Amino acid sequence: MKRVTFGTAAAVAVLLAGMATAQDFHGFDPSSHDGSMMSADQLAAMVADAEAASPPNNGEQFVLAFANLQRDIAFGVLVENGIVDNADSAGVELVIADNRLDGPTALANAQSFVRRDVDSVIEFQTDVNFGPTVMNEFDQAGIGVIAIDIPMPGATFFGANNPRSGFMGGAYLAQAAIAEWGADQVNEGYFVVGELPQSGAIPAMRTGGQIAGFRSVAEGFPEDHIILIDTSNTLQGSFEQMSNVLGRIPEGVPIMITAINDQSTTGMLRAVQQAGREDVALAVGMGADELDTLMGEDRMIASVGYFPERYGNYLVPMSLMALAGHDLPPAVLMNHVMISPSNVCEHYPDRTCETDAIAFDYSFPTAAFEAHLAALRDDPDLAGYETLIPSN
Repeated sequence: MKRVTFGTAAAVAVLLAGMATAQDFHGFDPSSHDGSMMSADQLAAMVADAEAASPPNNGEQFVLAFANLQRDIAFGVLVENGIVDNADSAGVELVIADNRLDGPTALANAQSFVRRDVDSVIEFQTDVNFGPTVMNEFDQAGIGVIAIDIPMPGATFFGANNPRSGFMGGAYLAQAAIAEWGADQVNEGYFVVGELPQSGAIPAMRTGGQIAGFRSVAEGFPEDHIILIDTSNTLQGSFEQMSNVLGRIPEGVPIMITAINDQSTTGMLRAVQQAGREDVALAVGMGADELDTLMGEDRMIASVGYFPERYGNYLVPMSLMALAGHDLPPAVLMNHVMISPSNVCEHYPDRTCETDAIAFDYSFPTAAFEAHLAALRDDPDLAGYETLIPSN
């Protein structure tokens, strides 16, 4: 069985906008790609090159495998649809499994892929403790892997620029809150952050960035007014945990909300609404994959754009590029932007822009972010992950 090398765990941090140029592959360069879908002719040429370098394991047609994080959440649906569209256009077979936010399920799916003798794998699984075990299955079979958002040893990393996206969202929330209530009242409020401990240190840089970005703007915000909850990466789990902590927050003070993703942020906001405290709450999401919530909820004021619908436009060409014998960058990180009702139509033309609920001029705190990155590089808990910390 052929051996395809997709990347190493020791060097996994290169920004789309700032890394060394990778080899162009039929008009596709993951280091500078704009996120658009390659043409059918380009994808067919990629497949032809890959077949010449690494004939399909079944002797007939490449079989790509995708293990989705969870198939019934918006982010997973958008990622999967993009991968399906690209595989169909390329004329390759695609096998899909649902990891269901569960490590043992991800392992069982990996074993199924190996038995199926697939040619390459795109892995989206949440439990960092199962990463080495899952990768061992693929390593033993000589199957290359691209890992989405959660690093896996030996896999190319694709996904979020966690420190930057988190910092953006936290700073935006603080600036909006100060515009709404004033700095003094904000410092009397509470900042609730929905994290995801099971996914390990890399996604934790996202929630850590949210806190650092918020405090870089809300200077003097009391540390004991920051509450962390475990979202379990679900709307229901976030709702329950947020409901539990509301009793610790005095009536009438601002409640500022953000989380690991839009779904968790929505669950937290729903808990505040049920408690009748929506008028003193503001929320900023992460992912911008729940656009109906963003456009329909006055207190969900913005979300950090991740563009999951574009993931397949990178992941399938990257898989074919590796099968064709070309080196992939050790990591490809998405560029992020703040998305609010006033600019949503610029990024999603099928949406109509509306006036933001809170008017203010958002600015990214560059100097504070650079100081945050320096602190991350010195953090012993991130030893071994230094290369996933961006340079700026």
